Amino acid sequence: MRNRNSNIILRGTAILLLSIALILTIISLTGYSRQRDYYPAGMTIAGVPVGGLDPQAASQRVLQVYSSPVEIQYNGGIIQADPAVIGFQMDMESMLAAADLARTGGSFWGGFWDYLWNRNPQPLPVPLRATISEDRLRAYLQTEIAPRYDQSSTPAQPIPGTPNYTVGKSSQTLDIDRAVPLIDDALQSPSSRVVSLSYTREQVARPSIQDLEAQLHQIITATGFDGTLGLYMLDLQNGQEIHFALNQTQSVSIPPDISFTAASTIKIPVLVSYFIQHGKAPVDDATSTIIENMIRQSSNDATDDLMAQLDLNRGPLIVTEDMQKLGLQDTFIAGYFKLGSPLLQRFATSANRRTDINTEPDPYNQTTTSDMGMLLEDIYQCAQTGGGALVAAFPEKIDQNVCKQIVTYLASDKIGVLIEAGIPEGTIVAHKHGWVTDPITGLTHDWSDAGIVYSPGGNFVLTIYTYHPVQLIFDDTDNKIGMNHLFANLAQAVYNYYNLPNQ
Repeated sequence: MRNRNSNIILRGTAILLLSIALILTIISLTGYSRQRDYYPAGMTIAGVPVGGLDPQAASQRVLQVYSSPVEIQYNGGIIQADPAVIGFQMDMESMLAAADLARTGGSFWGGFWDYLWNRNPQPLPVPLRATISEDRLRAYLQTEIAPRYDQSSTPAQPIPGTPNYTVGKSSQTLDIDRAVPLIDDALQSPSSRVVSLSYTREQVARPSIQDLEAQLHQIITATGFDGTLGLYMLDLQNGQEIHFALNQTQSVSIPPDISFTAASTIKIPVLVSYFIQHGKAPVDDATSTIIENMIRQSSNDATDDLMAQLDLNRGPLIVTEDMQKLGLQDTFIAGYFKLGSPLLQRFATSANRRTDINTEPDPYNQTTTSDMGMLLEDIYQCAQTGGGALVAAFPEKIDQNVCKQIVTYLASDKIGVLIEAGIPEGTIVAHKHGWVTDPITGLTHDWSDAGIVYSPGGNFVLTIYTYHPVQLIFDDTDNKIGMNHLFANLAQAVYNYYNLPNQ
């Protein structure tokens, strides 16, 4: 009986313990199930904190964050872009499923076991799962933003009769290829949802070279200049040129390549010829001083001294022969500058044989605007690249370093008037100016300037020669524009053409 009673007690105790265990398990399962209805602390879905929220609330929170507009800033405008409109769509169902796996370790009972032992493993973050239609995004940028905020260019235009231009506006075009990934990143971010878009800018287009030529004509007419003027301008980037002559006495345009008195601009050929004859040998100090006096001070005595180094008797003719080898058939110097020097040779050129115009050119030195312009181009090309006509004609004598020396000497002619007066201070102008004063009457009939202008927007050659049968005045008077003003306005117009104001 005692054993039987003991078995009954043991069985009852076991049943009781099992019942208690079952009750505790049910209680724990109920608590775990209730807890499992909510995401654990630190849980994130697509970067959005969802700890303590049930799946429905978490879903609403994530949707609220990613459905908020992306702010697009572009060209002064602010656009609130609806993610759905620009092709953004989240896979919420997939992210919730991933969140459920992340919080349980992939097993209900595994999570329950952690619950029983009060273990709280750090939940893994659930990354964003979404699709973005690049086609829809590009279409939105092209149809909604670019047409409203892009800015088309407004070209600068010459102001008639002046060297100035209206202010042009450069175009601004949305950089769509750059915008797409930036907006893509913002759509996929829960916090950084502001995008500043960039644009491509095109500089203001220059007016045509014909517009510039018309402007130069208008400037000459507006000044009331009533003599003869020849002008040559060469674009050293693309080879475009302006080449014209005006006989304002008759108010007509005439064929260019008029023979003008070269005056001191003939010192450019003299300088080039010195280097042609002496080659690449270093210039000694005494000769360098002679050259500097010839260019800086426009000394005729120094010019004669330099030509005498070529040949005491034929120096001027050697200069002429060198120019003819370069193809400059209308440029010559036929004697020394010193008063009373003999005329070594008479030169008949196609320019001075013209019968439609006569500027009474000096039989001692003559040139044309294009001859001097082409010589300056040869110097420039040689100095820039080591090529061009100078090197081709005199390969054993002329090289890039020689031409750089020539440019340096010409740039030392700093007078602040004529062409230089129209160019901003600090701009390199490698040039030589000249004029002729009648020794008997004291009147000036010829003014000229020829040079290379190195400007930020483009380099160019400009040569201007003028003649008046009565007198050319240098400074303005009450009723007449002087040559300094005229040359400056012409130079300024060309400079402005290459360096247009824009915004």
